[in-house]
Order: sequence, then C-alpha cells, then structure tokens
Amino acid sequence: MPAERLRILVVDDSALYCQLLRNVLREVPDVEVVGAAKSGPQALEMAAELDPDLMTLDVRMPGGDGLMVLRELRKRRSRTRAIMVSSLTATGAQVTTDALMEGAFDFIQKPGGADAAANRRLLGDSLAEKIAIFRASLKGEMQRPAPAQTPPARAARNERPAQTCQAVLIGTSTGGPVALREVLTQLPADLPVSVLIVQHMPAQYTHSLAERLNEISPLEVVEACDGMQLEPGWAFLAPGGRQMKIARRGHRTRIQITDDPPENSCRPSVDYLFRSALETLGGDVLAVMMTGMGRDGTEGCRALKRRGAYVIAQHPDGCVVFGMPKSVIDEQLADEVVPLNQIAPAILRQVVRGTGNGPTS
Repeated sequence: MPAERLRILVVDDSALYCQLLRNVLREVPDVEVVGAAKSGPQALEMAAELDPDLMTLDVRMPGGDGLMVLRELRKRRSRTRAIMVSSLTATGAQVTTDALMEGAFDFIQKPGGADAAANRRLLGDSLAEKIAIFRASLKGEMQRPAPAQTPPARAARNERPAQTCQAVLIGTSTGGPVALREVLTQLPADLPVSVLIVQHMPAQYTHSLAERLNEISPLEVVEACDGMQLEPGWAFLAPGGRQMKIARRGHRTRIQITDDPPENSCRPSVDYLFRSALETLGGDVLAVMMTGMGRDGTEGCRALKRRGAYVIAQHPDGCVVFGMPKSVIDEQLADEVVPLNQIAPAILRQVVRGTGNGPTS
C-alpha cells in the first residue's frame, strides 16, 4: 500500500508539456511529483530508482513508446501503474487502446483547444478525476465484499432452474479492456446468442477497442451502429459518447443508438442498456458486471433479477477497480461471483442451459 501522498512520475518527451503536467499535479491534493522523464528508457530507469505509485505516460515518444514502457513494467513486476496521456488523433486513439489492453490503469486526453487557460483547467480536472479513481482502487474496503455477501456460486448454479437466454449483457469501466480481452477470447465463434457490451469510454476510442478485440476474439466484435440486427456469435460494443439500447423493429430485435442523456454520469450507460433489454427481452438474458468505478448497472441488474435474469459479478481479485461488481454484490443481486478467468466458462454454462443448443466443440 503506497503512502498517503501519491508519488507520481511524469513521462513526456516534450519539456513544455512535462512542465505543464508537473504544475497541474502540484494543485492536486496529497500528490507529490517525484521526477520527470523524457523517454521510455529514462522512465524505466527512474521508475526502478524512485518506485512511484503512478506515472503519467505519454503514448508516443522517441526511443520507446508508452507500450514498450508498460510491457517492461509488467515484465519487471513493477507495482507502478500508468495513466496514459493520449492525443485525439486516430493513431493516438489506437495506441491508447493498445495500452489499456496492456494493463494501463486509465487514460486522459491531451486538450487541443486554442484557449491555453481552458486547456490547463481541463487537464487538471481530468488528472484529478483519474487520480481519485486510482486512490479508490487502493482502499481496502474497495477490494473485497464481506464474506456473507458473496453468494455460493456452485449452489446458485445447481439450484437455479433452466431459463431462456436470448443475449449476454456485459457492463464494465476502468480495467475493462483487459477484462474484455480475457472474456471474449474464451467465447466460441458459434456462441448461440449475441453479446452486448457497455465499456465506459469516450468517442474515438471504442472503435479502436472493437477492432482490437475483433482481431483476437473468435466472435465477430464490432462497434455497434444504429439498426444492426442481433446475431449469434457477434459482440456489439456501445459507441463512446452515445447510448445503446435493444429495440423491436417488426419481428426482429435490433440495436438502437441514441443521444439520450447520460445516466449515472455515463454515456454509454450500463443501466440504460439493461433497462432496454428488460423492456424487449424480459428476464431472458444473462447480465455480467465486471471491473469499474461506481454503481452503473446496479439498478439495471435489480430490475432484470425481478424478471428472473441471471447475474454474474467479477470477483475482487483481478478487478482494477472493485466498484461496479461490488455494488451488485452488496445489493445481493449476484448469482455468482467469479474470478476473471472463469467468467467465460460461467457465461457458457448459462447460455447452454438457457438455449438448449450450446456451442459445438
């Protein structure tokens, strides 16, 4: 557990931006900037010497980009986590997505407006928000539910009667790209239902995430577009900055993308998707709550449970932030609490039970 004051290393190849980050971080309470590095190799050298809790890590740098630093930190089993500092370019978005899938804690966007003072405020607000989430992830009470609140997974599976499953719904936030990679790569191409995913992420980034997940998953993974029909063996990722719902159009079930307001300060919102599934499919769905900050998805799970839906929550071990699944567990809405590497098998068990014609081997 780090000291009360978070020790942060700033990494950016621009001396000007490095200084800006240092100045902004000095205004965040209980933060100490322990140094600044201008390249990937220097960042690794200073991380080994200073052992910071966190680093702000430029995505693209000469002599070794942010991805190289992340991979080397993991190889060294360093406890230092990274917040990526990303540009809004398509290349920046793709590299940031790769960094998140390599285990970066989170990312912020470099403000690109013409107003320097406004850019500074936006940068400061973004850093303060991510640092607050990082602090929450370190608190002991965020890491584990009380023993009495964790339902016996095996008993829940054996005692529950078979129920129709028409779709798998997944909600996740901080740490989600790594968790989605783990789950989707274990699901077969002939999964007999659709998977619908809400990952809290801004516009520009969900398209890159869907592309990367599609490259490594047996499923067809796409960023959802309005009017897409639900298809077995497909995974639909809600577009950043918009809401995704399930709607009936004639005799077909399709995806509807809207500009409806945020819920739980989120757009896309897990609750929004889950509520639409209830209205369209009733309780004939499987809901999966994975790593993330906050309570988005809790009320949706509550409503689905009333109609007989099955709910899986990720176990705290392996959660980057044990907030969203913890909320579901604390409200006693989870039928199973499952480690990350066992979520895909748990999904398959319920899908097979609910469709009667599971995937082929």
